[in-house]
Amino acid sequence: MRTDLLREPPPTPSRPAAPRRSLPVLGQNAARAPLVPRPATPALPPRSVRLSVTDRCDFACTYCRPSRNDGYVEGRLLTSTWRTLLEALRAGGIRRVRLTGGEPLIHPDIVAMVGFIASLGFEDVALTTNASQLTRLARPLRDAGLHRLNISIDTLDPARFSEMTRGGRLAQVLEGIDAALAVGFAPIKLNTVVLRGQNDHELESLLLWAWERRMIPRFLEVMPIAEGARMVKQHLITAAEMRDRLAEHLLPEEAAVEPGLGPAKYIRSRRDPTLRVGFISGTSDTYCDTCDRLRVSSTGVLRPCLATDDGVDASKEAHAGDLNGILARLDEAWRLKPDGTVWKGCTEETAASVSMRAIGG
Repeated sequence: MRTDLLREPPPTPSRPAAPRRSLPVLGQNAARAPLVPRPATPALPPRSVRLSVTDRCDFACTYCRPSRNDGYVEGRLLTSTWRTLLEALRAGGIRRVRLTGGEPLIHPDIVAMVGFIASLGFEDVALTTNASQLTRLARPLRDAGLHRLNISIDTLDPARFSEMTRGGRLAQVLEGIDAALAVGFAPIKLNTVVLRGQNDHELESLLLWAWERRMIPRFLEVMPIAEGARMVKQHLITAAEMRDRLAEHLLPEEAAVEPGLGPAKYIRSRRDPTLRVGFISGTSDTYCDTCDRLRVSSTGVLRPCLATDDGVDASKEAHAGDLNGILARLDEAWRLKPDGTVWKGCTEETAASVSMRAIGG
């Protein structure tokens, strides 16, 4: 670790502020909400980061993308530039890294990137994937130093899976999950977006299927962000309703978060308390007041909030190898973070114009 990278202003008298940059909205007919000032919360320093290493994805899930032909952003960061950015984030106080996309496993250098991140000494190195490429990559990722996996799977029905992902193959995903288990990833967390009238009748089967393999199922409310904004009214099932439906399998206890590991609240299994299930609200109950998360787009925009497309572009500094410059941009971006005591996250009007795929969820 370089000792000269401190959270102090650069030695020059002043550094021009980077322009506030908004991510492109993917989809021709998407409307953009106006940027409005929001009070910052400097008392909560950034400690975790989600890196959208690519906006490309081999699936086109209905709650994420408007279609398979919604376009891609230009100017994605090179692997060498990501390394510079990661060095600066580590020096700036970030302790936990999650790699996302799009689909991060289609990035050609994803294994090398994981290895580099692990070498920097982050407390937690995780990756969220649709598992389509895990059969060939589970072992290399494990050997490179990846700590944890979150896998998205919304149904165990092959036809419904193809419909919800617009062409994905369930068998390929199940093979990837088996490969991840075989090389020792544990526990694996499974993310399921629950949609009324589509996959909500599979709650129990998904729960028991995951527990049989000692994985941790997590059920997510569809959130009014991007394509999800069109689906909430008709398809939302709240975390409270999900819990009620699964009550016979759960201990009658308060749901609890894992400190520092995201907003999911967990409840233990009635039959085996070593097993758990998680619920992520976001729509019925927001959790902005405890958020310490920064997001970085595949183009190098530092974004302090999932529910707006506000951000500060650090790509110029990253390309130039200017680590102190990146730290300055990090401070600028974090000052844009909304006040979590009054801000209601993805229920705010700005969320509907944000591209879920471009920011990594």
